[in-house]
Amino acid sequence: MIFYDCTTAPSPRRVRIFLAEKGITVPTEQVDLANAQNYTEEFRALNPLGTVPVLKLDDGTCIGDIMGICRYFEITNPNPPLMGVDAKDAAIIEMWNRRAEQEGMLNIRDAFRNRSKALVDKAIPGVAEPVPQIPELVERGQQGLLRFFRMMDKQLRGKEFVTGERYTVADITTLVAVDFSRAAKVSVPEECTDLLRWHKAVAARPSAQA
Repeated sequence: MIFYDCTTAPSPRRVRIFLAEKGITVPTEQVDLANAQNYTEEFRALNPLGTVPVLKLDDGTCIGDIMGICRYFEITNPNPPLMGVDAKDAAIIEMWNRRAEQEGMLNIRDAFRNRSKALVDKAIPGVAEPVPQIPELVERGQQGLLRFFRMMDKQLRGKEFVTGERYTVADITTLVAVDFSRAAKVSVPEECTDLLRWHKAVAARPSAQA
């Protein structure tokens, strides 16, 4: 089993935090995104989308999806449960995790990849052919991210964690979104006191350093 990682990218960090919370150690190989290793034929054989992370199992099966990898480890190592303990719990966690992806991570991607000078013609991750930046998406992404912060602040009112009393994968995705928002040149507003209180607490967990 090999975990293809990149320590500078936010997506693999979500899996690293997940594994740290589970107490799982996996052999790791770093993918050099800065030097376009993800565009090579060798890496594309692992994941045709050209993105990290990728988990290669002992039988050669490759899982090139964050939540697919997390689901694999949730089933093979069920404790502590990070993706739900019953149907209702799993559905609620999935809902908030997807909201953190769609309203948080995707808005950051738009704001970051459409303004970075280092990503000219690479506005969509993993795509080998040129994809031009769209400057108008920067402001839209930033505004969407502020809406996400306000939504999460409301959700966290009176709660220790995103979905209640237990730390879950929804907390992991939200944490990475808040941390990576600096790339979008957006900070959590001071009035989002519950989100800031939550972030301080989860950022202090040992797994957050993964």
